[in-house]
Amino acid sequence: MEKGDSVFVAGHRGLVGSALVRGLESRGYSKIITATRADCDLEKEAEVEQFFKSKKPKYVFLAAAKVGGIVANRDFPVDFLNKNLRIQLNVIEAAARNSCERLIFLGSSCIYPKHAQQPLTEDSLLSGKLEPTNQPYAVAKIAGIEMCKAYRRQHGCDFFSVMPANMYGPNDNYDLESSHILPALIRKFHTAKMNGEGEVVCWGTGTPRREFLYSDDLGEACVFLMNSGIKEDFLNVGFGDDIEICELANLVSDVVGYQGLIRWDASKPDGTPRKIMDSSKVFQLGWQPKIGLREGIAMAYNDFLDNPKYDSIKR
Repeated sequence: MEKGDSVFVAGHRGLVGSALVRGLESRGYSKIITATRADCDLEKEAEVEQFFKSKKPKYVFLAAAKVGGIVANRDFPVDFLNKNLRIQLNVIEAAARNSCERLIFLGSSCIYPKHAQQPLTEDSLLSGKLEPTNQPYAVAKIAGIEMCKAYRRQHGCDFFSVMPANMYGPNDNYDLESSHILPALIRKFHTAKMNGEGEVVCWGTGTPRREFLYSDDLGEACVFLMNSGIKEDFLNVGFGDDIEICELANLVSDVVGYQGLIRWDASKPDGTPRKIMDSSKVFQLGWQPKIGLREGIAMAYNDFLDNPKYDSIKR
């Protein structure tokens, strides 16, 4: 990408999309194209096609998606499947029809089978059964990978996919009904601290292990990969280390300053036992994450405190 090339970031208000915008801006890219739902509803084919025709982006980062944690995936499987499939199909097809030079589709580590060998390598895809608690979302993301592969094979489009580890950072979702584990813990422990609660109850046993990547590290990785000459169908992008969820809870409570007890409710689901990705391919290309977990949690907590959306629960 040249500094003056037009770059469309789909989903710029979200966790990943906003990190992509920051990554592009920090490198001097001046023609960053964004769109709110009022500007272009990505679930509507005609609007997406017209948007691409009028804006003519040369490069596309497809970070727009409906995302959520275990509760949201359990309660709204149709939404996770339908909305993501529509967004992906519309944007990828419009990018192909309008001769975009390159597109990166942002997937998810949940595409991998529940009991795949760890660390998760790219060739583990479709080698076993998915984790049931997020299967509709995972199926939609797998479809996105296959769309990019199909357009590359049939039409010669330079489209490929990036599979990030569990993300956290600025513009995250802290709603306890729909958020992922790390922002949920930040909110839980902050609320307990403000209310003087002596105990916080967390879902599951606390024994699963997860890998976490700060969103700005992913943003840097995606800009790096857009400028690379790789010909892979998709690449893992992770931190390279994981942590037990009970350790994560202790770390978050320490950063937040909560001094009460943590109790684990084993009647609630754990999800996949372990999930760490083999990111050796992207590491070998020359990219490495920079932000450690404790530092990242502290920055995420400050973002939560600064977000006016959650003012009513901060005091």
